Amino acid sequence: MNITETIFDKNRHAGRLGQTRIYLGKLFRIFIHEKDWKVLPMSALIAFMVAYVVGKNMFINMEGTKLGSLAFVCCCIWNGFFNSIQSVCRERAIIKREHRAGLHITSYIAAHMIYQAFLCILQVMITLAVYWFAGMIFPTEGLVTGSFVPDMMITLFLITYASDMMALMVSCIVRTTTSAMTVMPFLLIVQLVFAGVAFPLHGIPEKLSNATISKWGIYAVCTESNYNALPSTLVIRELQMMQSIPAVKELYDVLGDENRELLEEYTAQYLQIEDYDYRVNNILREWAVLAAFAALYVLIGVVSLEFVDYDKR
Repeated sequence: MNITETIFDKNRHAGRLGQTRIYLGKLFRIFIHEKDWKVLPMSALIAFMVAYVVGKNMFINMEGTKLGSLAFVCCCIWNGFFNSIQSVCRERAIIKREHRAGLHITSYIAAHMIYQAFLCILQVMITLAVYWFAGMIFPTEGLVTGSFVPDMMITLFLITYASDMMALMVSCIVRTTTSAMTVMPFLLIVQLVFAGVAFPLHGIPEKLSNATISKWGIYAVCTESNYNALPSTLVIRELQMMQSIPAVKELYDVLGDENRELLEEYTAQYLQIEDYDYRVNNILREWAVLAAFAALYVLIGVVSLEFVDYDKR
């Protein structure tokens, strides 16, 4: 008989807070004894790959920061999804039995929310530490706390936690771990496609992107990075690629280093994005949207799991 099967034998008549405490204790025992902690070194590995690929230009220029923000957000979404995509559906039969015996679904989900927040905080701390050790140069100032690292930590936590709650919602809705793992790649693709960075969006797709974590996560990362104040290497990079043309090579050489820098700053003035403006109102709006997503996913998950008694298996 495993931990889950015996947990409510100890206190079947506990109130909501009591049940939350009991289940939270069970989750932390699983973290230690059943090696749920393995998600932490995985987070470090993913962060190292991101730092290796995008770290050189992240926070340095517009193009590097925009692509880097996509990598940051995808890293957070990946971590969040894997944290909880199977956490509920793998014990659905036990939840059904315990629900009939007095388990409050809100207590069960509350315990998962607290536990997953703990995991997300650790993952974000590990991720930022890996970025720093990999040599990524962070800005110093932050919009809300006054320091960049705490602000970015809040941003990455909200992205990871919203993704975690989306996966928890899916785990509450589906009935098997196989179904959960089948749905997850589709959700990852949706987040990537509708992020608005890898693929330009217009019309209806652009409106649909407002419902994705990735879009608001990228907005938040770019806002914190002071994207609009960075230079743009777009024109210079195109000139470098076309140096096989004699006239272009001559133009590139004539510009010189000083004029190239001026051209980068001049180009950046025409590539600024209003939603990335370095303003407190922007970052607070983006944080609020991410938090609202997490709350919505939790609500849907609770409502879905309340019907666990109607399972036909």
